Amino acid sequence: MESHSIAGTPELRPADLIYGVEDKPPLRLSLLVALQHVLAVFVGIVTPPLLISRALHLTEADGIFLVSMALLVSGIGTVLQTQRVGPIGSGLLSIQGTSFVFLGPIISLASSLIAAGSSSQHSLGVVFGVCLAGSLIPIIIGPFIRLAAKIITPLVTGVVVTLIGLTLVEVGITTLAGGFEAKHNGTFGSAENLGFAALVIALIVALNNSRREWLRMTSVVAGLAGGFVVALVAGKVALTDLHSLPWLALPTPLHYGLGFHLTSLVPFMFLYVIATSALSGEPIAGPTYFNRLRGGVMADGVSSFIAALFNSFPSTTFAQNNGVIQLTGVGSRHIGTLVGALLIVLGLFPVVGGVVEAMPPAVLGGATLIMFGTVAVAGIKILSGVHMDRRSSTIAAVSLGLGLGVTFVPDTLAAMPPFVRDMFSSGIATGGMCALLLNALLPGRRAVS
Repeated sequence: MESHSIAGTPELRPADLIYGVEDKPPLRLSLLVALQHVLAVFVGIVTPPLLISRALHLTEADGIFLVSMALLVSGIGTVLQTQRVGPIGSGLLSIQGTSFVFLGPIISLASSLIAAGSSSQHSLGVVFGVCLAGSLIPIIIGPFIRLAAKIITPLVTGVVVTLIGLTLVEVGITTLAGGFEAKHNGTFGSAENLGFAALVIALIVALNNSRREWLRMTSVVAGLAGGFVVALVAGKVALTDLHSLPWLALPTPLHYGLGFHLTSLVPFMFLYVIATSALSGEPIAGPTYFNRLRGGVMADGVSSFIAALFNSFPSTTFAQNNGVIQLTGVGSRHIGTLVGALLIVLGLFPVVGGVVEAMPPAVLGGATLIMFGTVAVAGIKILSGVHMDRRSSTIAAVSLGLGLGVTFVPDTLAAMPPFVRDMFSSGIATGGMCALLLNALLPGRRAVS
């Protein structure tokens, strides 16, 4: 769902690009194109806070608040990325959104704190504190992104991206069957839940295989909308509480406070490094490209810093907007600024978060299962471009085995000291750090694509 991209620069303007980076399309066209970008990223932005809210059994009010803040912060980050403030920002049509990379570690950290007796409010404060500290990593290493790319090779990146998708499948299938609440009320895996999920999956698959590009790009939104409507008609969507929500809600910085958990910072720092280095896979030619690349990385860090302050989760640059650029022929960064403004407006109206929060888990699960599977496939594609000799195969096998092992059998680390459990509780970080270490220590040439 996410990645970093350099698209349509004025130095190398594709022949089919009607409006370049610095061009300003007419207002009517700009609004139409911006709306398409919003539709392309909306689900990706709201899904992580929604899943985190339900996994931690937060109140409905908290869920609505987190969704609203994710939209607002994504908008701020998009404006920062497209307008460029000093060295920060790529100055391109790049859309920021909530990252799936941190979903597992966030749920794991908050769940462990709640299990130890902390309140959900305090646990979220600790999560935001750790994310705030970790966000400094891309800001610091931004100027040295080329060096990071030499250390974190496609083999390491491929292992991590694959693990992101595979470890999140458990969250996706749980949500598909009715979510964590359904496990308590006895409806988990019911025919009704599976039916809603199957409908969403069928709609997404059908639309994603359409010959019309705009249908393919909006397939996830359309699939969720179809499932939502059917669930609404079936009486499984409660919208009666929406009228009690305020028309407008201004953001509240540090709503949950700020806490800290030192040993949990290690896997978060590693994930920030991986997310940052993924950007370096783009072709670079000359100082202008490098400056954009460096600015994009630093903007990711600043956006994630702002996100932690405004009660949202780490942010990254989405890749799905590249398809909209190709479809419309509009690569103007001014469109990105308009997209950011629209996302900010959506975040200010709680009714938007209320509608998202009212979505039945099974409907959301049908979409997230495909989304997480798509992430895993993206990782496999990266690995397929690596020469899999004995050295590379060993690194991939050990790293994937350990990463999936601690994910699906977390009790493996039960006898270890708390700091060890905290450091390796994330399968993504465990497998990724293993791949990074083996790739650095094992003799032989490092795998490149």
